[in-house]
Formats: sequence, C-alpha cells, structure tokens
Amino acid sequence: MSDVVDTRDPHKSRRQRDSVLMHLPFAAVLALVAFGMVRIAMYHWREGAVLIGGALLVAAVLRAALSHERTGLLAIRTRTVDVLSYAGLGLLILFVALTITGGPLR
Repeated sequence: MSDVVDTRDPHKSRRQRDSVLMHLPFAAVLALVAFGMVRIAMYHWREGAVLIGGALLVAAVLRAALSHERTGLLAIRTRTVDVLSYAGLGLLILFVALTITGGPLR
C-alpha cells in the first residue's frame, strides 16, 4: 500500500471563487460598455453613448455601495474620487448624447 498524502489546500477553491466574485462588478460594467460599442458600430451612436454613460453611472453606484474588498478593478483611487469621476463622466456623456440634435450623426 502506498501512503498518499493529500496536499490540496481546502481553502484554495474558496479563494478562487472569491477572486472571481470580486471582479464581477467590473465585468458587468465592461459588458455594458461593450454592448454600447456594438450599438455605436451599428451606426446607433446615440444609443451606444447612452449605454456607455449608463455603464459609468452603474460603476459609480457599485463603487459607492460595495466594500473595498469587493470592488475589484473598479477601485482606482479613493472611494470619493472614484464615485465622483464615474458619475461625472457618465452624466457628461449622457448629457451630450441626449442634447445633440441634427448634424451628420442623426
């Protein structure tokens, strides 16, 4: 008989799962931005811009609501700077997308 020693770390699978869950907020925001880029590529630039602005607002809400350990790649600076940056840029993109009228990109 051979003595087989199990050297697997019982906490490794939990750490891997937590690592994946930590990046889900960023993945959700990235998916919204990707869908917005698809809409822009389909010549629906206004809808795409609204989706990208909305994705930034979602990022601001997630950054404000989640703890630092759960934000993953959404955390760049301090919470206040991140929330203000995401929300400000998201609102600016929404404002531009919703107020431009006429022009060659109707």
